[in-house]
Amino acid sequence: MCQISVVHQQQEKEELIAENVSQLEVESNGVRISTLFEEPKLIDGAVISRIDFLAGKVILTNKL
Repeated sequence: MCQISVVHQQQEKEELIAENVSQLEVESNGVRISTLFEEPKLIDGAVISRIDFLAGKVILTNKL
């Protein structure tokens, strides 16, 4: 399996939100992430900034 990490970026600082994310859903009010062994988590007000496939991570930022 190939899971990915999700980080929240504010300015130049990155905060790890979750590791081993198996599903990511874009919703009108944010981004919902799911892992295999935890309840889904809504990151309210977040948008996908970029996806780095080589590093295995999704970078979220706040909506403007």
